[in-house]
Amino acid sequence: MAMILSTGDERLYVSTLRAVRGLFKILFRGLGACPTPIMSRYKWNTMSPAKTPPRIVALVPSAGVGARAQSQVPSAKSNAAMPKQYRLLAGVPMLRHSVQALLNEARIEQVRVVVALGDLLALQCLAGLPRTVCSPCGGATRAQTVLNGLQDAQLRPEDWVLVHDAARPGLPLEALTRLIDSCSSHEVGGLLAMPVADTVKRSHPLPNKSVQQTIARDALWLAQTPQMFRAGLLEQALVAAIERNLSITDESSALEAAGYAPLLVQGSALNAKVTWPEDFDWVQSWL
Repeated sequence: MAMILSTGDERLYVSTLRAVRGLFKILFRGLGACPTPIMSRYKWNTMSPAKTPPRIVALVPSAGVGARAQSQVPSAKSNAAMPKQYRLLAGVPMLRHSVQALLNEARIEQVRVVVALGDLLALQCLAGLPRTVCSPCGGATRAQTVLNGLQDAQLRPEDWVLVHDAARPGLPLEALTRLIDSCSSHEVGGLLAMPVADTVKRSHPLPNKSVQQTIARDALWLAQTPQMFRAGLLEQALVAAIERNLSITDESSALEAAGYAPLLVQGSALNAKVTWPEDFDWVQSWL
């Protein structure tokens, strides 16, 4: 049966209801309860979290000594042989040039330089660079160094990784941007590369060094870096290649061995790799 309240009773009822509500608010706030309604909180807890976009992180394997390009560098104390990534180009270590080239692309969230355990030069070389981490977990081979760096970064499988040579200090921003734009929508990823322009000869087995045959250069490319792949896919491919004892000279070859076909993206002649001692003078002339 419905209750009929007088005007005075109605006002008393409303004021009492408001007081009770206020008391409950104070009580729940004191217990640390969330001020949102229980139904709303329950609904939020049952919803899947919003999916964040994939991160883009760069890895620079720098655990080797670069024996082919190694040379004697005078210092105040000794004439010790320096790993090539620490040789000066225009007064700056080559490694720093290579890392800075990656940092020029704002979409790269972080650059992780993977060095050998006990490398005391890396931190000094990279001092002051933003978004840069030095990771002393290098391995005996490039593949192992990249794999260690991947696992140390603790990325999600869908995140993108760009692996770049420490010995490619001249990477143009235009080429790097082109790689990220091209690979972001690709199912596998890809690498910068240059079509072969010169005639290619295959030699007889050493020590003859005489021409065995001329190889058609159509569809031949020179691989460069960065090479951009999903973190999960690259890690799986590297693990499989190492377990099979395959010769892996770049990340693309690991993906190829796993049955994938990485995308070839036009690179740049300025993105040449410093390999031989005379390369330093050539690179420094335009860097």
